[in-house]
Amino acid sequence: MRHLESSFTGKNNLWRYIIMIAAIFAAANTLGSLPFALVGIIAARSNPQALPEISSNLNNLSQMGIDKNSMLVLMLIPFIVGVAAYMLLVKPLHERKFLSTITGSESFRWKRMFVSGAVWIFLMLIYLFVYLAIDPSNFRLNNNSASLILLVFVSFLLIPFQAAFEEILFRGYLMQGFTLVVSKRFFPLLATSVFFALMHSINPEVKEYGFLTVMPQYLTFGLIFGIVTILDDGIETALGAHAANNIFLCIMVTQKSSALQTEALYEQLNYNPWQELAGLLISGLIFILVMKAIFRMKDFSYLFGRVEKAGPEGQTL
Repeated sequence: MRHLESSFTGKNNLWRYIIMIAAIFAAANTLGSLPFALVGIIAARSNPQALPEISSNLNNLSQMGIDKNSMLVLMLIPFIVGVAAYMLLVKPLHERKFLSTITGSESFRWKRMFVSGAVWIFLMLIYLFVYLAIDPSNFRLNNNSASLILLVFVSFLLIPFQAAFEEILFRGYLMQGFTLVVSKRFFPLLATSVFFALMHSINPEVKEYGFLTVMPQYLTFGLIFGIVTILDDGIETALGAHAANNIFLCIMVTQKSSALQTEALYEQLNYNPWQELAGLLISGLIFILVMKAIFRMKDFSYLFGRVEKAGPEGQTL
């Protein structure tokens, strides 16, 4: 059974998709946000004078003495809850196994996740070193204290859950859902990439630099992760790269409009979205070609083919 071919199994009424999406976001934003709310309430009681400033930016409790590493943990807990909610609901809602919604393999391919993550980090390191060599004045050393060690630990432990939430939702669940609408593989690729970009439209980078300036980056990320998901028959490669990307940014480089504010090693003083897009296009293309070669993925023509229903033994009908 292959990943997109699994779209036709189980129960897939539209209302089931609506309930699933509503339920996982509700769980993430209620149960998942409780620790954040409790910390905020406790901190507010100790410093009531800071309440007006906090109310204008609920993602920043530094005025209350909450350090950025603790803030990062609090902001990532909702994603853990969201993943858990999805895993609990997919069987009763769709009568399908969790694994069948994320990969066409009989087991989760951990090697693909770790290899793709390592390759993505390598590409990002090259990009950063070249950028530092060309324009060193655009970066300043931001953190070389012991807190960086804690940041590394928190990032590697929890960021994968944030990436998993988005990959399971978009390249797993919704990519299969859109396959039911139009069975040409290119349609779920484009649809999930657009929705992935739109979900990030509330990020602070968009407010800072403008919707049309930043959205091409998120759309490109969606296309890169979507292409490797389809060519590799599962989300493992995309998940590894997605997690690696966010881990790298949390640890190595931050800038004033980053969605996740961390005590990273460097701070980028002037952020140019179009320059970053160009770097992403180049590194993304290299990444796809390297992954395609390592894991012997399908040819690019496969992206334009049709998804056929699978029979009981996994063969297409």
